[in-house]
Amino acid sequence: MVHLIDASQLALEIPNGSTIALVGFGGMGQCDKILKAIGECYKKTGTPNHLTVFHTAGQSDKSNGIEHIAIEGLIERVIGGHWGLAPKMRRLIEENKIDCYCWPQGQLTHLLRAMANKMPGQISPVGLGTFVDPRVEGGKINERTKKKEDLVQVISINQEEFLLYPSIPFDYVFIRGTSIDENGNITTEEEPLKLEILSAAHAAKAYGGKVIAQVKYMAERTSFHPKDVVVPGYLVDAVVLAENPETEHRQVPSTVYSPIFSGDLRTPAKDLTSLPLDIRKIIGRRAIQELTPSAVVNLGIGIPGDVIGPITNEEGINQLMTLTLESGIIGGIPIGENEFGIARNADAILDHEYLFDYYHGAGIDITFMGAAEVDQFGNVNVSKFGSRTVGCGGFIDITQTAKKVVFCTTFTSSGLEVSVENNKLNILREGMIKKFTNRVQQITFSGAYAADHSKKVMYVTERAVFQLTKEGLMLIEIAPGIDLEKDILNEMDFPPLIASDLKEMDMVIFKEGIMGCKKFIDKVKTI
Repeated sequence: MVHLIDASQLALEIPNGSTIALVGFGGMGQCDKILKAIGECYKKTGTPNHLTVFHTAGQSDKSNGIEHIAIEGLIERVIGGHWGLAPKMRRLIEENKIDCYCWPQGQLTHLLRAMANKMPGQISPVGLGTFVDPRVEGGKINERTKKKEDLVQVISINQEEFLLYPSIPFDYVFIRGTSIDENGNITTEEEPLKLEILSAAHAAKAYGGKVIAQVKYMAERTSFHPKDVVVPGYLVDAVVLAENPETEHRQVPSTVYSPIFSGDLRTPAKDLTSLPLDIRKIIGRRAIQELTPSAVVNLGIGIPGDVIGPITNEEGINQLMTLTLESGIIGGIPIGENEFGIARNADAILDHEYLFDYYHGAGIDITFMGAAEVDQFGNVNVSKFGSRTVGCGGFIDITQTAKKVVFCTTFTSSGLEVSVENNKLNILREGMIKKFTNRVQQITFSGAYAADHSKKVMYVTERAVFQLTKEGLMLIEIAPGIDLEKDILNEMDFPPLIASDLKEMDMVIFKEGIMGCKKFIDKVKTI
């Protein structure tokens, strides 16, 4: 019989100084009942304290997940990938209240499998030349951590450099499913994502750690079809039942449960509302002109995740490519915003870490990613700007291995306003912050590494398009209605190279209605 435990009792049993691992993605998949109980226990008793917290993807949508335990004294150290939607956790990091190591999300998922095999760590070239490289910053996000030891190491195999991400033994791992039977077998039928719950359970067991599951339903033994079992019962030490899913086990931030997000119901894509012709749609429209037929595509959080899927659906070309999200989603129409990582009408939902196998090995055909800062060397920063710490998520894993990278960003920020009239772009008010700067604050994408490996890299904004060359950033297109000197060169901290055949962006991008994507469809007809 599976051991049932009350979340409050579990919190009392966790020894001080333990290492706990969390599984989740944004606002999905977290063990909210367990984490809330740990936070409340600390407030009442002062225990457990000085915990090390390990997680792969972001663990909150601004209010749930890791936010329940983001308390000074409770956490001593965090090793993770992203905190963009975890304001309390970011505050602990930014105010130097905890040690913080940021590693690429895909490497963290694969580290779980390395740990499951009792390996010393995960070995990969991913991260070389970025802030994760110990010769740059070593993934140490705040000043407090910079005084601590390097965890990531540079190693050489056959005269080729790699990074070694070391194994971090877990005392506990918290995983989430939908149902559990009396033998402890876990299924995920109502979850929007599979994530890495099996790998995490194996990793914990390899070092003698305990696997605690949170589920909604209890079933009789042998209730499940064997192929539906995601985590077998012999791996599970105890289970916490979420009796109030409304607050303890929401499927996604916007709903307790919808069959749309678990893949059990498909909805008519033609009924989805078209996006307004705003600055984000302009960027997305120009970006999709880089698509090639039958491409396997990745979308990152921000502008890409919010607009590329809806635009390709609106243009009727979704079926001519394969869209993916790093969470494990294949096909469909991404939701975006604080529910980034899920989609309507997905064709498949893979385990989190297995999609990263494809990203790392084969390399995605094209990825669309956001950018907070770009410098003259083609470096991109999405992980830290000003005092705000976000983390890299899967950005490094995907951009370093993709065959083609298209960064999507506004040209300036903080106050930028534009309008479109007569198929031309007008700058109504310029943003106060220049995003094209002499040197990025943190290197999340290495322009030098990309240039050395002959990567195809583009930077798409609402008014200008740049291309990475070995000599630096080259301006190759400007929007109709834009003045080169006033609207572009004066709003950059460095002079870019300018193409001898500088072109005007396609006017159809700035036109209401459907673009038609004629060039793209014509390419398909020739295959």
